Amino acid sequence: MSRKFLIVVCVAALLAGCASGNRKAEEKPAELADIDNPIKIRKLWSVSAGADAEHLRLGLRPASDGTRVFVASYDGRVSGLDLVSGNRDWRTETGVALSAGPGYGDGLVVVGSTEGAVIAFEASDGSERWRQRVSGEILAAPAIGRNTVVVRTVNGALVALDADDGDIRWRHEQNVPRLTLRGTGRPAIGGDRVVSGFDNGRLVAIRLADGVESWQVPMGTPRGRTELERLADIDSDVVVINQEVYAAGYQGRAVLLSISSGQPVWAEDISSTGALAVDWTGVYVTAADGVVRSLDRATGTPRWSQQSLLRRGVTGPEAFGQSVVVGDFEGFVHWLSTDNGNLLGRARAGKAAIVMSPLAVGDRLVVQDEAGGVHAFALQD
Repeated sequence: MSRKFLIVVCVAALLAGCASGNRKAEEKPAELADIDNPIKIRKLWSVSAGADAEHLRLGLRPASDGTRVFVASYDGRVSGLDLVSGNRDWRTETGVALSAGPGYGDGLVVVGSTEGAVIAFEASDGSERWRQRVSGEILAAPAIGRNTVVVRTVNGALVALDADDGDIRWRHEQNVPRLTLRGTGRPAIGGDRVVSGFDNGRLVAIRLADGVESWQVPMGTPRGRTELERLADIDSDVVVINQEVYAAGYQGRAVLLSISSGQPVWAEDISSTGALAVDWTGVYVTAADGVVRSLDRATGTPRWSQQSLLRRGVTGPEAFGQSVVVGDFEGFVHWLSTDNGNLLGRARAGKAAIVMSPLAVGDRLVVQDEAGGVHAFALQD
């Protein structure tokens, strides 16, 4: 049996909750209940980024410079949209199947392809600056900073490219277990280091200048008799804030580490396959079963959990004002209170699944669905 087929089987079993025969009642996605006194949510605009990518679980998520929203599609289109109106400022055809990004930073918009192409554009007008080939499909947006573009590939590599011309500076590799979840987490640049999670369940910090490893930390201890039971993957985006590193892993933990040493400040057992979010006081994590949880940012102490979205394919969360927002497999977007996790409101982007976290830009929230639709929302006064 090929590794690719094993990955597909694993993802189908773990994320979609499939089983032979009829599903048991408790395994069905939770029904959406009415919300008392919901907040008023207004859809500002909807546009098409490009072709449908249903069921491919690609890492296509909008990025922004504060005035534009940058989006990419599976059929190779990259666009810069006006944040206020949704009007297209520019569009570029790459000619390749895109699977990750965009990432934004240092005036660049960077995307990745299914065949390992990394392509950088000028954020101002969409003109192509360079393209480079790396080995392996890319399923997470590149991290950009300090004149460096860092890309994580599905074959266990972290590759640093020169932001000016795309030349490869260094490559760091970790072993890839025979069974993994489909997906990778976005690395994060903090100071002179980049931090990334890997399929073997290890979180690694590497010096940007030369690719030398600073530290690595296991996010969990694999247990069980089978390879499936011992899965310990990190598909969550890493978040770096000043000297703090936040990350979460499948069948592992959510952690706060020191970026200089890798020493843990706190760790809390959580199995997560999505991104996490951080605000002034809390860390927000979507568990593998769809429970959205909040931890105290300083101590890791659990604050609340919201279980009404069980098995709805809930995305990673995004902090948005006094709320935290997630999308689901039916195209619904849910607002939760950061104070207690109560559901505050709900809106529908479209009928296609949302698999990547929403993006908060000022007072606007932007989501992209698997049909290629991009939708912007705001709260009404």
